[in-house]
Amino acid sequence: MSDEIENTPEETDVAENTGPQIGILGQYIKDLSFENPTPAQTLQKLSQEKPSMDINVNLNAKAIGEDVYEVDLKITTTAKTGEDIAFVAELVYSGLFAAKNLPENTLQPFLMIEAPRLIFPFARRVIADITRDGGFPPLMLEPIDFAALYQQQMQANQEQATDDVVVN
Repeated sequence: MSDEIENTPEETDVAENTGPQIGILGQYIKDLSFENPTPAQTLQKLSQEKPSMDINVNLNAKAIGEDVYEVDLKITTTAKTGEDIAFVAELVYSGLFAAKNLPENTLQPFLMIEAPRLIFPFARRVIADITRDGGFPPLMLEPIDFAALYQQQMQANQEQATDDVVVN
């Protein structure tokens, strides 16, 4: 006679499914725009001077179903030669993520740090391809520290909440 207890397959599945589970369900270009207002003049200027670059990154995450979230990574780049705009590239690259049994205090950091970190390399490639296809050298974005961006946003939210407190 054995003292071992065997679990039925159903009991094993339930026990294994109570832990946090995350996964990428899909990723896609949601919006893509490339503007090259004066290509002939711009390409001539680029041979003489290096353009200035302005790069902005924004994140948005929303629930779109039970345990399913859409994370949008918006990257806007503007290149200028002097006062003239060389090009403007705007990309919204999105990912669908499943996050099941994730503790509430870790859901937002996952959506605002880990999820964009996972889709960033693909968005970076799209930006490089579109700038190259637009006649410019490929724009290779530097890696982004999404944890630092998240911390800055949390700090800004705390400071705003403190400023909003009215003292009587």
